Amino acid sequence: MINKPDVLFLSHGGGPMPLLGDKGHKEMVDCLQGIPAIIKKPSAIIVISAHWEANIPTITSAANPPLIYDYTGFPEESYHIKYPCSGEPLLANRIHDLLNNAGITSRLDDQRGFDHGLFVPLKIMYPDADIPCVQLSLVNSLRPDEHVKIGQILKGLDYENLLVIGSGFSFHNMRAFFSAETSESKGLNESFESWLLATCCNPDIDEEERTQRLIEWEKAPAARYCHPREEHLLPLHVCYGIAHTDCSRSFELRILNRKSSMYLWVNH
Repeated sequence: MINKPDVLFLSHGGGPMPLLGDKGHKEMVDCLQGIPAIIKKPSAIIVISAHWEANIPTITSAANPPLIYDYTGFPEESYHIKYPCSGEPLLANRIHDLLNNAGITSRLDDQRGFDHGLFVPLKIMYPDADIPCVQLSLVNSLRPDEHVKIGQILKGLDYENLLVIGSGFSFHNMRAFFSAETSESKGLNESFESWLLATCCNPDIDEEERTQRLIEWEKAPAARYCHPREEHLLPLHVCYGIAHTDCSRSFELRILNRKSSMYLWVNH
């Protein structure tokens, strides 16, 4: 019997700001700090980050990947953040083989480091950095069906005590983050979040319909307002492809003064 992973889609906030004491990230930090208490400590973590796109699924395979400070304009301290977790080459090779055997060409990358989509939330959740990690890219086609399929293939990954994290953001309109919230913008934000919560959490939706809703996410209310570009939503599609059921638990919160959400599927 295949060991099923726990799966978490999280909203990772703005760059390194969650680690710098920013008040607009307090609910996010509190939420992430609480999640390890409700899941079993993983033996390894796979992170699908919104901040890495490649022409085919690409997997970090180094034993000790460096950190990539892939943000600009932040205080000097944010470029000296440490998160010295190891890589997990064996797991990387298993992911690579699984995808290739299923007809999706993928590649290993032993040079790329971990971007802030990995080290920012994990420094909050597992500050000891004692869990090996592997990062998996998005595909730059940004096709939702392709990302659901990648998740469906990863469902066959037999690895004891695995945690898969989709690190994105349920709301990602950069212009809105830097504008005052109006009744109109709040309504647009909340209408999409309501749709997303129902899509991920409603047990009365069958999996065929849930899959179709996610693939056709652009039809959701205010979809393109909340995601002018979909790279921060697609980690959720990979998560759902693995879980293929309504979530065990959802978290509604405000990040940078916008309604956001996270979704957890517990398999232990």
